[in-house]
Amino acid sequence: MTQTQIHATISPCTPILSADPTVKEDAMLDQQKITILYCRLSNEDALDGESNSIQNQKEFLTRYAAEHGYTNLKILVDDGYTGTNFDRPGVQEGFALVKQGLVGCWLVKDLSRFGRDYLTVGQYTDIIFPSYDVRFIAVNDGVDSERGDSDGFAAIRNLFNEWYPRDTSKKVRVVFRQKGTSGKHLGKPPYGYRTDPADKDHWIIDEDAAPVVKRIFDLAIDGKGPEQIARILEKDKVLTTKALYAKQSENHPDPKKRKKMPERPYHWIGQSVAGILERMEYTGCTCNFKTYSKSYKLKKRIPNAIEDMCIFPDTQEAIVSQAQWDRVQELRKNKRRPTKAERQGLFSGLLFCPDCGNKLHFATCKSFDGKQDHYVCSSYKSGRGTCSAHYIREDVLRELVLERIRAVNTYIRQDVEGFQEEWLQCRRSDQERNIREDRKRVEQAKKRLADLDVLLSRLYEDFVLGDLSKERYKKMTADYEAEQERLKLEIEVTEEWLETQETMSADVDAFVALTQKYVDVPELTPTIVNEYIKKIEVFAPDKSSGKRVQKVKIYFNFVDDVEIPVISEPVVAKSTLGRRKTA
Repeated sequence: MTQTQIHATISPCTPILSADPTVKEDAMLDQQKITILYCRLSNEDALDGESNSIQNQKEFLTRYAAEHGYTNLKILVDDGYTGTNFDRPGVQEGFALVKQGLVGCWLVKDLSRFGRDYLTVGQYTDIIFPSYDVRFIAVNDGVDSERGDSDGFAAIRNLFNEWYPRDTSKKVRVVFRQKGTSGKHLGKPPYGYRTDPADKDHWIIDEDAAPVVKRIFDLAIDGKGPEQIARILEKDKVLTTKALYAKQSENHPDPKKRKKMPERPYHWIGQSVAGILERMEYTGCTCNFKTYSKSYKLKKRIPNAIEDMCIFPDTQEAIVSQAQWDRVQELRKNKRRPTKAERQGLFSGLLFCPDCGNKLHFATCKSFDGKQDHYVCSSYKSGRGTCSAHYIREDVLRELVLERIRAVNTYIRQDVEGFQEEWLQCRRSDQERNIREDRKRVEQAKKRLADLDVLLSRLYEDFVLGDLSKERYKKMTADYEAEQERLKLEIEVTEEWLETQETMSADVDAFVALTQKYVDVPELTPTIVNEYIKKIEVFAPDKSSGKRVQKVKIYFNFVDDVEIPVISEPVVAKSTLGRRKTA
């Protein structure tokens, strides 16, 4: 692919049109200007064979220039670039020379080589080139700006040239849609996976990168943000994605496929870490159609809604569990920023006010010792807000949460099988209720679908007999058919869901494994808090009894649907009024 310098595109604006026309030079001086021989070949055009190859275009245009007396030739090539836009290095270099008044003639084999955008091609050939006194010639199409359009069909050719990429885009989209809905990966494997040599559509674990991915997720569970994780990886001299691929390609038999090692092989950036934390493929699934573009002319990718993606579970070995991935996404929604005192609250992002629903903010300063760090409702605003303080010290909260976690661990380990049965029974009752509702909805949809068939038949009879106008018939038919398509899709999706319904024990297994992982919890760490706790509600203190009594409700991950005696009631913190330091 030819590498040339990129210049700004010449905008087809009014100042160009209103500028004083340049005095036309004589023929001898015209020949002193540059004659550009422009060649372009896209990846799609390459499939047509040798007729449009770069070499063929060069030979064709060089021969034409020699036969017609053009000298001072400059060949510009864009190999592998689409014609649907003009962001091409070769054409931009040519436009820069045009803008400087150095070009006398622009030669192309045909209009499609210059571009396949109907409006932009017309702007350049009909407005910009004449403004700079540049002669434009498309040899095979008989287009010569000095002699005019020989057969008068240049505009129509431009239109057909645009239809070609539009039609190609539709075909490519259909192929991608078929491949994506079949469960095959549409892109290259992300960092942590590599292509299976025995099956190019299957991903396998990359032994060098997978441990780094796992570590990144573990650090996120530990409360670290993308920038903090990036600094940790750089400090520990972990190779970046690009550096790892370069190292892995050192011994490749083909020298062209050996990648160059970057200057800073350990320089991770937060954006790269965030991208890894957002890839759901690390749970072992295939996720297709995560983005889309509004038009084949627009390269900007727009994120798709989750319901518009195609997700296929268990298509490759997982690097992180689904539970861990979900927990990381929840934590990333509640971003934790270090305070000016360079301390971060252990429970930041997890505390909520049950009265107003807002979060509790962590309050500290450099002059505080650990016992003075506390949390207050974000709506309190030093008494000028819409809610009370809901003040609670972090060390008090730390003791309460630690006590609850120990109690839950003891309760579950005493009777693991009984706890699992209790959890499954609770979940099973909800599942059975949902299944009954889904089946009822499918039956109603099928009945309505049958009724619509009858209604469409009657509409047709009324139309044939002349009892219904053509316009009314078309409108009612279109409405009924649209409803039919919606019902068919609803029935198909619901029936597939009913077929795949099975006892979901993954959550309870994950929580039981957690209690076995932390047999003894001497103190709380960010990792333990984030793995156990979903959220904490801090109630306003009650001082009616002469003591400060404050309730704290702790919600655990995975088991929020199960009534566990030791956590069914809020924990209570008590202290004597006037001694704020103890509560």
